[in-house]
Amino acid sequence: MPSAKRVLLVDDDQMLRNSLAEQLASEGDFEPVEAGSCAEAREVAKTGLFECMILDVGLPDGDGRKLAREFRESGITCPIIMLTAADSDTDTIEGLQSGANDYIAKPFRFAVLMARLHAHLRSHGQSEDAVYKIGPYTFRPSAKLLIDAKGKRVRLTEKETNILKFLYRSGDTVPRDTLLHEVWGYNPAVTTHTLETHIYRLRQKIESSPGQAQLLVTESGGYRLMP
Repeated sequence: MPSAKRVLLVDDDQMLRNSLAEQLASEGDFEPVEAGSCAEAREVAKTGLFECMILDVGLPDGDGRKLAREFRESGITCPIIMLTAADSDTDTIEGLQSGANDYIAKPFRFAVLMARLHAHLRSHGQSEDAVYKIGPYTFRPSAKLLIDAKGKRVRLTEKETNILKFLYRSGDTVPRDTLLHEVWGYNPAVTTHTLETHIYRLRQKIESSPGQAQLLVTESGGYRLMP
């Protein structure tokens, strides 16, 4: 399975925030991180990559829409869903103009929130702005780049990028033939030796000990990305 998707929950209603966090965690695919104010959210946002943010409009120290705009201007590209107690066209327009992807009025059903969250994650995952967490790296497929916690950049080839992207999205062991066909297409001139060579070179770039792979491992006749 891919590592859990970090979701930033920002709402000053602690009961609602805790409830959302519990339900997200119970899904198994998410790691919710909570904040009760703009100031807390800014600090939490510095702790690493988030794959989605859920921001309340009315926060004790500011407007969630301004916070969303601030995050966008800082380079954050993940889906942002705004929550509000009001439900007017003006609020919706202002929320979307701030850089939010969606706007949900309270009270709402958790199932509706999750349906929209999954839809935005699917759409974002196919976009040029998609960013993933792979082990100690932030993976930016559109830039063919891995960045570690110290800011060191690892440049990738197109094939290496596609190998990592397909393995990440699969979340399981992928047979060699499947990975070969997904990355190179159905080309009879390309053999599994070609794939193995690329895997070897990729491990040289991303593994601390390439001979004892911890991130890109061999399992059951195929390859798998570890969380």
